[in-house]
Amino acid sequence: MFNVSYEGNIFQAGENSFEDEALALFRFQSVHNPLYRDYIRALGVDPGRVNRMTDIPFLPIRFFKTHTVTTTSFDPGLYFESSGTTGSVNSRHWVKDPGLYERSFVEGFRRFYGEPKDWCILGLLPNYLERGHSSLVYMVDHLVRLSGHPAGGFYLYEHERLAQQLDSLEKQGQQTLLIGVTFGLLDFAQEYALPLRHTVVMETGGMKGRREEWTRDQVHSMLRERLGVDAVHSEYGMTELLSQGYSKGGGIFHTVPWMRLLVREEDDPLAVRAEGKGVLNVIDLANVYSCAFIATEDLGNIYPDGGFEVLGRVDNSDIRGCSLLLTM
Repeated sequence: MFNVSYEGNIFQAGENSFEDEALALFRFQSVHNPLYRDYIRALGVDPGRVNRMTDIPFLPIRFFKTHTVTTTSFDPGLYFESSGTTGSVNSRHWVKDPGLYERSFVEGFRRFYGEPKDWCILGLLPNYLERGHSSLVYMVDHLVRLSGHPAGGFYLYEHERLAQQLDSLEKQGQQTLLIGVTFGLLDFAQEYALPLRHTVVMETGGMKGRREEWTRDQVHSMLRERLGVDAVHSEYGMTELLSQGYSKGGGIFHTVPWMRLLVREEDDPLAVRAEGKGVLNVIDLANVYSCAFIATEDLGNIYPDGGFEVLGRVDNSDIRGCSLLLTM
C-alpha cells in the first residue's frame, strides 16, 4: 500500500458531484485504511452495497485518541495533536500531504473572506502556541505569511501590545482579522474596550478548563459589547479535520464545497440523515489519507440550505458501535 494514491477531484466536488466523490473516497478508504476497514466489518456493513452518502459508516472521533488512523502506509513528517486538558488523552492526526491541508484552508479562507494579502491577521492563541503540533496555529501562521502585512503575527498574553496594535490598525483603516481561542478573547476583552470598525473578531472555541463554560450567546454578547463589533465570527474545525466551516455571526456555520455535515441518532451510528437535529457527522474530502468520514461528539442542527449550528456536546456518551475496536 506504500505507493497507493487517491486520484479523485476532491476540490472540484460541488453540489451535484459531492455524493459521487464521497462514495469514491469511501471505497478507497474502506480498502486502504486498516482501522476503518475493520470498523466497517465490525458493523456488518458491506462496502460494495453502500450506494448513498447517508449509508456510509462514520468512524467515531475517539479512535484518533487510541489508534493510528491512516489511509495507505506512509511515514508522516507532520502530525497534529489536540490540546485536551490535564490528564486527558489527546487525539493525533497523522498528515501524509501537508499540501492538502494548505490548499484546503487557503481556498476556504478565500471563499469566505477574500485574499489573505488584503488582511492583517493577528492570532491570540496562547494555549495552542504553548503546546505545539496545533493544526490551528499551522493554519494561522500560513495565512499570516500569505498576508505579508508587517504587523501580522501571534500574541500570547501581551494584551497591552495587542490593544496598541489594533488601535494603530484601526486608525489606518486596515482590514484586520483577530482570530483567537475563546478564553483568550474573553480575557483580552475584559481588560480592553475597543471601538473596532475595521476588524473581524473570530473565535475558535475552547475554554479548556481556563474559565467556566459560557454559552455561545454569552461569549458573543460580551465580545460585541467590549470590542464594538456588530457580529462575532466563528470557525468550526478540529484536529481530526483538514477543512473548516465558518460563521459570520449568529452561530450559523457554512462549509467549503468539499466538506459536508450530516446528523445521526445518538443511539444508532447508522441512522444518518441530511438535516435536522442530532449528533454531527462530518465528511471532509480533504482527509484523503486519514479518514474522511468522522462521527463527532457535537450535538447540532443542520438546516435545509446546509448551514448548521453546534448545540453542545455528547458528554460521557456511550454511542453504540464505538466500543467495537477498543481492544484491537
